[in-house]
Amino acid sequence: MNRFSHMDLRVNSWEQVSLFYDKLLHELGFTITYHSEQWNVFAAQGELPSVPYFAITEDPEHQPNDNLIGFWGKDPAEVDHIAEVVKQHGGTINSGPGFFPISPTYYAVYFEDPCGNKYEMVHRLN
Repeated sequence: MNRFSHMDLRVNSWEQVSLFYDKLLHELGFTITYHSEQWNVFAAQGELPSVPYFAITEDPEHQPNDNLIGFWGKDPAEVDHIAEVVKQHGGTINSGPGFFPISPTYYAVYFEDPCGNKYEMVHRLN
């Protein structure tokens, strides 16, 4: 059973990141939106609250830190694709895509949203 429910995320400026999250989260399967004045919600297929979702709100005082959210890629090609989406829509690639010495098959890209929140997209066999 997947026990993931949701992620509440802060960004400095929704205007600065809206296109980035529209594109990135759609590519990751969060294709249903439930936006309100305070929250921008991207959910997986199905009915809330039983599906995973990202809820993003604006906080001008938000200070990104070293926390990192990791996504699973079905293969290295999907990792490469997400790296391109990140670059095309205002994100920053910090490392990769490529193999990392975590294991012989650890293929990943590390990146940030336009506000500095950190992510990883990874595929590995063992």
